[in-house]
Amino acid sequence: MGLLSDPNRRRALIGMLTRLNAPICMICYMAGVAWFMGLAFEPFTLRTYMSENAMGSTMVEERFPAGERALATGREFAAHKKKTGGMPVDWLVRTMQARGLEVYTQRFSRKLPFPDEDKERYMVKGTNVYGILRAPRAPRTEALVLSAPCSPGNENNQAVGLLLGLAQYFRSQIYWAKDIIFLVNEHDLIGMQAWLEGYHHTNTTGMDWSPLQGRGGSIQAALSLELSSDVVTSLDLVLEGLNGQLPNLDLANLFYAFCQKIGVLCTTQGKLPRNDWDTTSGYSHAVQTMMLMVLKQASSRPWGDHGLFLRYHIEAASIKGVNSFRQYKTDATTVGRLLEGMYRKLNNLLERLHQSYFFYLMPSLTRFVSIGYYMPAFGLLALILLLRALDLWVQLSSPPTRTTEDGVEVVPASPGVLSILTPLVISHLTGVALYTLPVLSQELAVEHFPVSETEAVVLTAIAIYTAGLALPHNTHRLLAGEGTEQGWKVLKLVAVLYLAVLLGCTALINFSLGFILALTLVPLAAFITPHVPKTLSAVVMVILSPGLTLLFAVFFFQELQETPVTLQEGWMLYLSVISQGILDHALYGSLLYPLAALLVYPCWLLFWNILFWK
Repeated sequence: MGLLSDPNRRRALIGMLTRLNAPICMICYMAGVAWFMGLAFEPFTLRTYMSENAMGSTMVEERFPAGERALATGREFAAHKKKTGGMPVDWLVRTMQARGLEVYTQRFSRKLPFPDEDKERYMVKGTNVYGILRAPRAPRTEALVLSAPCSPGNENNQAVGLLLGLAQYFRSQIYWAKDIIFLVNEHDLIGMQAWLEGYHHTNTTGMDWSPLQGRGGSIQAALSLELSSDVVTSLDLVLEGLNGQLPNLDLANLFYAFCQKIGVLCTTQGKLPRNDWDTTSGYSHAVQTMMLMVLKQASSRPWGDHGLFLRYHIEAASIKGVNSFRQYKTDATTVGRLLEGMYRKLNNLLERLHQSYFFYLMPSLTRFVSIGYYMPAFGLLALILLLRALDLWVQLSSPPTRTTEDGVEVVPASPGVLSILTPLVISHLTGVALYTLPVLSQELAVEHFPVSETEAVVLTAIAIYTAGLALPHNTHRLLAGEGTEQGWKVLKLVAVLYLAVLLGCTALINFSLGFILALTLVPLAAFITPHVPKTLSAVVMVILSPGLTLLFAVFFFQELQETPVTLQEGWMLYLSVISQGILDHALYGSLLYPLAALLVYPCWLLFWNILFWK
């Protein structure tokens, strides 16, 4: 405090920070990237452990003897699904009632803003079927959910069979202290969204659904099951939910503990845990696993039906059966035992899961990185923006004077408000156009061009994005005449502080998204001025723009998944990602598209305007 309260020392500190501003910024950027990459190194991570005492070890043996019967039920479900051409509602109702459950149905419908060409649907109508096993030893104020989506074709039939088998086995047990809801939802996430909105009496997406006739208690936890083969080689745990939300880490720890106890191979991001952390290949494996989690979390979309539970503060995860070329096989009976054990542990909870972490990254199922370890990496990048803002503030506080021929010192005139306000307004109006026009103008585009509705939406978004490069450029002269040297400094000070606040708020909600944006936007925000080489700087800015960042992320994600694509395939995936991002926002409330269109892109346009300031 004494350093800042003493005027001489404060001036000396500020002078040092402004004099060494560029080297300090470069050091901070390299340190932030190095810190983040070091998070995957095992000595810098923490070993996972169970924090919730109610889910500690017990001497109880997990039991589920009806694996083959569950698979037979799954085959029967598949036959009825093929016969009816969709969800066999009547058969499911009869089958659940025969197992002693209270069975209810919910009808729902949703018209999409434009056709979903990936899943070939536009007007979606369906029915959810769910059965409630009432708790025999409690006042029925709490509940657990086990769900299995009714997928088209031959997908996920075994999961529905196993769900019905577990319902029959659970019905014969008397130790349940919570209601257990067995849900089969149609049309994957749309059906799950309708059921959750009906269960909690909310309607945030404008979907039409019938009210639920039966309810359980307050849902404490949920698991979504996806199995598409009679045997699996491993079980993959999916945690990433809507807008980057994650369940409490104890849910992942519970899954891993039972996999180890029963002897089931378990993965996250499709990758097995490894013990050779001190080798190059072991470290590379951990980096790939962590980066896959970062990219999935940054996408802000739910990666399974569980992702929609998280917005209601319900801890949830998806368990996917993987049948690969590994020799090790696990049958349905073993998977049923694992699920029975997990639900018995969750049944012991006296309160919601809260003891462990909600903000974390996982290089493997056995290690995790807490928020206290990964936030400094983002903090180092954000510090660059504050240092640049300080440098600009000092320059604006003591502007250089100019001496005339008469020997009179002239202080440069302060920039007008309109010269700063005009780029801000036009950049954000461009963002509003990018957010609203693609969907609103799809019919007009289809009438005049030979494209489908989905193609019209995506191509309109790309066209507006590209046109934005020319519209706000040099707009400071529209109302205020020629720009001044002080003008671009004031505009850059506003843009740098704007970006710092934007990235900080984003990182608090979704660290992965905030960090990726900081990696690309901070360097250009720090060093862009009107005096740098225009052509080279413009190319670099376009490469680091939000649109191309998304394109590079698509190729990088495919490489991490070990499914590389060609340029043409990558471009088609890129167009699909854009359409899905717009749909996810309209259907589920994903924040990535409005964040990018209304805030990130206009902020980037401010720096584009500074580059071409005259």
